[in-house]
Amino acid sequence: MLSLLSTSLAQWLVALLAVGSLIPTTQAQYNIDTPDAIRNSARTLAYDMMLFYQGNKSGEIPGILPGPPTEHKGDYYWWEGGAMMGTYIDYWHFTGDPSYNHVITEGMLHQTGPNDDYMPPNHTASLGNDDQGFWGMSAMLAAENKFPNPPEDKPQWLALAQAVFNTQASPERHDETCGGGLRWQVPISNMGYNYKNTIANACFFNLGARLARYTRNETYSKWAEKTFDWLWDIGYIDHEEYRVYDGAHVEHDCTDINKAQFSYNAALLLHGAAFMYNYTDGAAKWRTRVDKLLEGLFRDFFPEGIAFEVPCEGRQGACTADMISFKGYVHRWLSVVTKLVPETSDRILKVLRTSAAAAARQCTGGDTGRRCGFYWSGGVYVDPAVDKTSGAGEAMSALAAVSSLLVTEVDPPATNTTGGISKGDPNAGSRSKDNPEPLAPITTADRAGAAILTFLMLAAIMGAWGWMSFGE
Repeated sequence: MLSLLSTSLAQWLVALLAVGSLIPTTQAQYNIDTPDAIRNSARTLAYDMMLFYQGNKSGEIPGILPGPPTEHKGDYYWWEGGAMMGTYIDYWHFTGDPSYNHVITEGMLHQTGPNDDYMPPNHTASLGNDDQGFWGMSAMLAAENKFPNPPEDKPQWLALAQAVFNTQASPERHDETCGGGLRWQVPISNMGYNYKNTIANACFFNLGARLARYTRNETYSKWAEKTFDWLWDIGYIDHEEYRVYDGAHVEHDCTDINKAQFSYNAALLLHGAAFMYNYTDGAAKWRTRVDKLLEGLFRDFFPEGIAFEVPCEGRQGACTADMISFKGYVHRWLSVVTKLVPETSDRILKVLRTSAAAAARQCTGGDTGRRCGFYWSGGVYVDPAVDKTSGAGEAMSALAAVSSLLVTEVDPPATNTTGGISKGDPNAGSRSKDNPEPLAPITTADRAGAAILTFLMLAAIMGAWGWMSFGE
């Protein structure tokens, strides 16, 4: 009887294996073992990412991803289009593939606004200093990467970055509340105007550091140093472990610090600190800041050497479309740190390779078998629908992670004395106004109503962040 059962079982297993061989299996599509393999993988990832972009089609708006969600037009706010432009500027720099350069140039120029300062009136309702800052940083990246210049009758990359910096350095953006610092939002009417957060100030700091290095103009470095010092003094950067927190409210003198941590805050400060270290020819304080921020970033956001967005990734469905894109920026910025502070190279590149391999490994979804998800650590594809997104942020992050591995084959960011080709304008942005349209007089009732609405909405947002950060 046992022999008969064994024979039958063996026959059943053979049949099962035969049927199984007819079922398609999902296997990794990407290889990152050699530079050529990385280029080939990045080329496919770039093609797939571009399928989410509609701005190069007739009747669509160049430069933006489908959105904003507040108008039920898509998942993405205006700033993420600027982040996408930067991702493709780096893609070209790392791979040499010019396939999308015309699309990027068109998008970058279309969104400059009437004063060439990345404050287009159509996006005033969601115009934060951080939103404008991301577009400015992509323009700065174009200058540093020697991305092909726009036509001579159009604003140039360096001048656009200077315009963003100048508008953010303007006295109308700064006040005495909390001892300084930029507010989150630009127009006074926007929800969140009473919040001073790290990302808005990190963008300004980062632009200042990079403009200082590119132009050797000390004005930029003074602003950069002042901004970093403010973040430190106000307590947004923990003095012991260099954890980087989100922000606080002006009505509490910025003492009610929201201690949610997001990877792009820490990474952007690290990136800017590396530029300051390089600009100051290795000043000890900037090296300390680089080392401590890098240590904190790896400790908090790279468990097992793989990018992990702490506030939301532990619960599928808890991440916003914004948060889902952060991993890509972190990879791109870390790769540049290796060029500016070469002593960090071995440590950073090892982690970037581990993380990029995990990203590529899970890009096995969709009809093509190569669509990317967000949850890299699990090693398997998770459909972006779990987070109610279309998947553009997921695809952009994977593209950035893979293409950034080629950083060892490119030059450090250029300056105007090391081959930079972009023309600047120190007075760019001088015509800009934060509230270009005349507003009706604000009454006492308006102020009271706006304050109540802002308090309730931000309380809900902060509560959600707190829940995501600290868990059940």
